[in-house]
This record gives sequence, structure tokens and C-alpha cells, in this order.
Amino acid sequence: MTIALIIIAALLGVAATASAVGKLTKQAPVIENLTHVGVQAKHIPVLALLEAAGALGLLIGIWVTPLGIAAAIGLSLYFLGAVVAHIRLKDKPAEFAPAFVLFVVAVVTVVLELKR
Repeated sequence: MTIALIIIAALLGVAATASAVGKLTKQAPVIENLTHVGVQAKHIPVLALLEAAGALGLLIGIWVTPLGIAAAIGLSLYFLGAVVAHIRLKDKPAEFAPAFVLFVVAVVTVVLELKR
């Protein structure tokens, strides 16, 4: 179970880090998507910081279980918020599939953390 947790948490951490980098480097598709769901430009660095903190928490959480649990829960809520933002706008599932997949992976990480 621990090996599965480390693999899943690492994948989630890499995805969250890549997403944070996309926001911080203002990659056009990322910014367009955020603008589409109503995120103001001043909030984009905050969202990137939250993702980066979650990724770091997952990494440290390999050794500090409560931090890993908190990070996984935080990322679950973060990506749930992204999914809700898209659903609220009646976007097609394909438009928010990445956020949904990351939400599911984050929830799986929480479950694995709790079973550790």
C-alpha cells in the first residue's frame, strides 16, 4: 500500500507542480482557462502557491503522515473547486476533464494516506 501511495502522490505532486508553473509563467492556455472560469489575474499567483504548497506537502508527507493527509485533502478541495467552477458555467466534460482527473487522483491519495 505504501508503494502505491508514493507513486500516486508523486504523480499528483508532479501534476500540481506543472499546473503551478503554468500559472506562474503565464502560459496562454492556462491563463485563458482561468479567465474563462472567472479567476481574476491577481488571484492566479495565489492559486499557483496553493498548488505548489500541496505538492511540497505531499513530498514531505512521505515521512510526515499528517502533512501528507492535509496536503492530499487540500489538493482534493482545490481541484474540486476547479471542477465546480467549470460545471457552474455549464462547460462540457472534456473542458474540465483534467481538473476532474486530478480531483479523483487527489481523493485516491487521501484514501491511501488514511489507510497507511
